[in-house]
Amino acid sequence: MPYTSVHSSEQLAGVSAIMPLVIAAIPFGVVFGALASAQGMPEWVALSLSAMVFAGASQFIALTLLANDASWPVIVLTVGIVNLRHLLYALSMVPLVREQTLLQRCLMGFWLTDESFAVTYQRYQQHPRQPIFHFYLGGGGFMYLAWVLSTVVGIYAGQWFDGLADWGLEIAMVVAFVGIVIPQLTLPSHWLCALTAAIGAILFYDLPHQLGIVVTVIGAVAVGVITEQGRPPRTAT
Repeated sequence: MPYTSVHSSEQLAGVSAIMPLVIAAIPFGVVFGALASAQGMPEWVALSLSAMVFAGASQFIALTLLANDASWPVIVLTVGIVNLRHLLYALSMVPLVREQTLLQRCLMGFWLTDESFAVTYQRYQQHPRQPIFHFYLGGGGFMYLAWVLSTVVGIYAGQWFDGLADWGLEIAMVVAFVGIVIPQLTLPSHWLCALTAAIGAILFYDLPHQLGIVVTVIGAVAVGVITEQGRPPRTAT
């Protein structure tokens, strides 16, 4: 399919939609780069993690495990477990990508993040008949570029400013996630799911290898599914 001005406008729409979340993610990337630099990680390794793994929470976990001399199988397994939530994202997006080529789906899979999923799925709900690939391309690509560049900034800024990783810049990402979740809580099952996740995050915080994330996600999803199935079907008005 030839590239058209419509595709360009869709990409710009994706960039615009994800912009607030990118702004919140940039300090998180800077902190990662600074922390990697402070721990003596070679610059190319830190940059490769952002360019090839492209998963903020998992990169911080990998960095911690590397600092503790964990074995590579443990690091790979732990990072994989933490990223299992992306399987849920991918399953939700199956109806959106049926018409995409294998290469396009692979690219979308690599750029699948909490932020790109949130804005793309919201777009799908608002315009279910409209193709989303170029919208996703703009948003996901912009997030990827910002994450890699913010890591570079953090690597060098961490060498210039002592203790940059302790400035609390990562709070911006927490605020962003709150902004992602709150608008989606439109049903009682959604609120119960969120409440379960909040309780689980507290109860299972100290589980090793960040397993608390996985346990919490499974519990929250189970509560959401069970309560959704028990909800009376909507009647036509």
